[in-house]
Amino acid sequence: MVKIGHIELPDFPLLLAPMEDVSDPPFRAVCKDKGADLMYTEFISSEGLIRDAIKSRKKLDIFDYERPVGIQIFGGDEESLSMAAKIVHVTQPDLLDINFGCPVKKVALKGAGAGVLKDIDLMVRLTSAVVKSTSLPVTVKTRLGWDENTKNIEEVAERLQDVGIKALAIHGRTRTQMYKGEADWTLIGKVKNNPRITIPIFGNGDIDSPEKALEYKNRYGVDGIMIGRAAIGYPWIFNEIKHFVKTGEHLPAPTIEDRVAVCRKHLRKSVEWKNHIVGINEMRRHYANYLKGLPNIKEYRNKLVTIKSEEEINAVLDEIVKVYAGYQFEKTAIELVDYHQKCPV
Repeated sequence: MVKIGHIELPDFPLLLAPMEDVSDPPFRAVCKDKGADLMYTEFISSEGLIRDAIKSRKKLDIFDYERPVGIQIFGGDEESLSMAAKIVHVTQPDLLDINFGCPVKKVALKGAGAGVLKDIDLMVRLTSAVVKSTSLPVTVKTRLGWDENTKNIEEVAERLQDVGIKALAIHGRTRTQMYKGEADWTLIGKVKNNPRITIPIFGNGDIDSPEKALEYKNRYGVDGIMIGRAAIGYPWIFNEIKHFVKTGEHLPAPTIEDRVAVCRKHLRKSVEWKNHIVGINEMRRHYANYLKGLPNIKEYRNKLVTIKSEEEINAVLDEIVKVYAGYQFEKTAIELVDYHQKCPV
């Protein structure tokens, strides 16, 4: 069992990473169904919460079936983060996470997200301010460092643990790497195996198959793995990893019927949570991922991203099930999409 404060998770839990414009309640619902043990909201601006910005407040929506679930905030000012933590506390998530990992310019260059990696003393002060503002377990998501010359994650882990965080998730890249190249888990392993570290350490970056998850579990000794991009359009990865770690065998690949059923639920939840127009529009970014691997699917995909009613979308999905009935999907590693200016940290 892995414990984050009072939260009890199974051995080697699998976490759904907080991903901007992705990890909303509809997406979290299908990931929970398919085995995610702990999930996080999209990251929320502390300044936005304090200003009562509608978009920021909407991201606070959590549901009992998601639990345990954490709300993630970001910012570069102690007072703002402290006030945001108090606002989050009222919504009663299971934990509060601080984002010190988002590498995109609009966040990092304003001294928030991964930008805080330039000033470890500030990171410690910000974290301490949040810990003192809530009785919720506080966790942190960050990166190895700002660049190749400042990979200071070992110092960061010790100092953040000292001011009271209850778990640390580490993405195996620096800020300057963004999402390019391979994630380096070597330092994640060093943090986990540091005898001073007693909190759970979760690794993140490039886990796209059950084989890699088991290999990294054994090689680096992490307490669990956080999965981001590989779950987009393929929430089955959580149960597939769990089954492989336990048995050494693969679960059967989801059929076209399975994929469309989950896609339908995602669509329904999206419409229910956002409203008809926004729910349908925002669902459009997900169809290509759910239908990836199907030959000659472009025509259907084009229909799905242009039609404007749930009934019409379901009719197209019905047609896809009929046309591709019995299609055998290849068992290959999941393609990790580069989000560029998105922020799946």
